[in-house]
Amino acid sequence: MAQFQEVSKQSGLHPKPAGLVLQYGTAGFRTNAKLLDHVMFRMGVLATLRSKKTKATIGVMVTASHNPEEDNGVKLIDPMGEMVTPAWEGYASQLANAEQEDLLAALKDIIEKEAINMSQEANVFVGKDTRSSSASLSQAVLDGVSSLGGHSKDYGLVTTPQLHYMVCCQNTQGKYGDATVDGYYRKLSQAFIQLTKSASNRTDDQKHLIVDGANGIGALKVREMEAHLKKELQISLFNDGKGKLNHQCGADFVKVQQKPPTGVEMSPGEPCCSFDGDADRIVYYYSDSEGQFHLLDGDKIATLISTFLKELLTQAGLDLKIAVVQTAYANGSSTRYLEDTMKVLVRCTKTGVKHLHHAAQEFDVGVYFEANGHGTVLFSKAAEEKIQQLAEDAGINDERKRAARLLQNTVDVINQTVGDAISDMLLIEAILAIKGMTVQQWDSIYSDLPNRQLKVKVSDRRVIDTADAERRAVSPAGLQDAIDSLVKKYRQARSFVRPSGTEDVVRVYAEAETQESADSLAHEVSLAVYRLAGGVGDEPKPLH
Repeated sequence: MAQFQEVSKQSGLHPKPAGLVLQYGTAGFRTNAKLLDHVMFRMGVLATLRSKKTKATIGVMVTASHNPEEDNGVKLIDPMGEMVTPAWEGYASQLANAEQEDLLAALKDIIEKEAINMSQEANVFVGKDTRSSSASLSQAVLDGVSSLGGHSKDYGLVTTPQLHYMVCCQNTQGKYGDATVDGYYRKLSQAFIQLTKSASNRTDDQKHLIVDGANGIGALKVREMEAHLKKELQISLFNDGKGKLNHQCGADFVKVQQKPPTGVEMSPGEPCCSFDGDADRIVYYYSDSEGQFHLLDGDKIATLISTFLKELLTQAGLDLKIAVVQTAYANGSSTRYLEDTMKVLVRCTKTGVKHLHHAAQEFDVGVYFEANGHGTVLFSKAAEEKIQQLAEDAGINDERKRAARLLQNTVDVINQTVGDAISDMLLIEAILAIKGMTVQQWDSIYSDLPNRQLKVKVSDRRVIDTADAERRAVSPAGLQDAIDSLVKKYRQARSFVRPSGTEDVVRVYAEAETQESADSLAHEVSLAVYRLAGGVGDEPKPLH
């Protein structure tokens, strides 16, 4: 078949190391950049097939997010800007792992299974982060696209959420926005400026924010966006790309280490936020007058946003169903506050962004954030239409009109395709301005229960099977009973275990009224896992 001759020829220039096996996971492929050239070429080929299949533009993003500088990775983006479907994740692994001589057979297998019309046109958008390896790896993707006769558009350096946004704009024929980086800045900035107009007399201090750009792509893009914000947000940018990517900085570092990034000068009470390496996660933090560090993670962000939206929906008199989607890792205090105080529906799903995104789609307004700071808000078509109609309705009172207009601009400042640090930052800053809240006041909405996460090495992680959104262990026999009786010993306690998605370890989470109780509970549950689920090595030692 003539159309595969070019694939055959080109793939020889991007050879696969024999025997190398990689798995397409939640975050696509991710490993040392030196091992990825063949994968990139083949993902260019696969994206071209996916485009022919869906008759739509597909995205390919070259990034390894919060991984160290020497790694890289790749993710495929489906037509509405969402993650690629599970079946195609399987094809991605199949294609990436085919030995050189089996590549064409693997390719034909996918074409047959999916009944792809090879004469259909294909369009692929490609973006990359700032890693030194990204330039040559994104070129390999472009080579893959052209080897099957696909058309590609190279966006060059963009954040991951920006590429998701471009793909969505393109496939909605511009209804979602203009598929350019400038169009992205314009849409988000204008919405932000409109939102902050309704916040009376903000001082320059209140317009100031410290941003840690993780020495990544987010830093570059915040710089580009600044002019569009017309001084309504004044950013002091740290880790702006001169240092090493994700090294002692970025959202992951701050969340795990529970301390500010290296090199950031914080005054007491001053709001700060950190992006991760590809700018799809954000966490906030500040230090108090005693110099104590306070983290506001995804749970706190979801609470702020959902409270704001619920209040606006009530003021606008709109009967729309709003829910917050969390995982078992969400702090118990946040769940209690949302359900008991705010009377907001909370839905719990399995860990992983795609599960959260999917669950959020079931509501008129679905807010989802993982504790690590990855999240967004989804509005149903019907919800957007109702908000639009109300904002344009001349016959309603001023309070309802103001609420409807705020909702309209809130919809526009949010990137609904995926978690987006820049969009989330603008939304949070607008909400704090409109509510006249400081970062401390936001933090004090509720206090997190002390918690502890531990890992237990086991010989085979598959012996652990969970149900009820990973909150209960179904196997091995006796483990859940053991956890239940341990939890009963402590006040306000909760604990669950789940197998890691990538290695033979079981992850243990525990929370309780005091840190000491949370630590003891986590240790005792770890011991139960070690004894009942085939622990290897030394048995877990107490933390104190």
